[in-house]
Amino acid sequence: ANALPIVALISFLLGVILAFQAAVPMRQFGAEIFVADLVGLAIVRELGVLMTAILLAGRSGAAFAAEIGTMKVNEELNALTTMGLDPVRFLVVTRIIAAVLMVPLLSLFADLIGVLAGGLTMLSFNIPIVTYLKEVDSIVDLKDVLAGLVKTPVFAILIAGIGCLRGLQTQTGASAVGISATRAVVSGIVLLVVVDGIFAVIYYILDI
Repeated sequence: ANALPIVALISFLLGVILAFQAAVPMRQFGAEIFVADLVGLAIVRELGVLMTAILLAGRSGAAFAAEIGTMKVNEELNALTTMGLDPVRFLVVTRIIAAVLMVPLLSLFADLIGVLAGGLTMLSFNIPIVTYLKEVDSIVDLKDVLAGLVKTPVFAILIAGIGCLRGLQTQTGASAVGISATRAVVSGIVLLVVVDGIFAVIYYILDI
């Protein structure tokens, strides 16, 4: 729930920027309505999911690394092991499950906000929002929605898994936790973009 405001803000701005940048050149040809096609497909298939994942890598991935890293520095992980609890099962698996459950929902929320933001932008180009939404509905189908959502469990595992891994790899020292959090964010975002590119190639080969 704490991630909703930042996801909503970024998705809204993404929809506005994408629609405005596309509508200005298309207006020369009287083709502003086709901005709906671009915004709908780009956000639902690609940008909504990817931006949500990147935001969560910066927010939740860093938080996981910092929490577990602090526990390791304070030797709380050793205490869990002494009590007979597996730190990986107790701390890592639960976070991965939570991420797998929540990232798809946040991605759908981001898609909705981004598409609606594009519609609001098109009002300034005299395109009624109902007309815009009908055009989006005509071009975006269930296959496109699923093409975006299929990525979300993989992204969730990457975000939570890398954050927890960097936390477990934390060394001793005052700056160790900060270093782990930074590494979690950087490696998480890089891997997200790489995996997203792999999905794009697979979709192209399979003609999805």
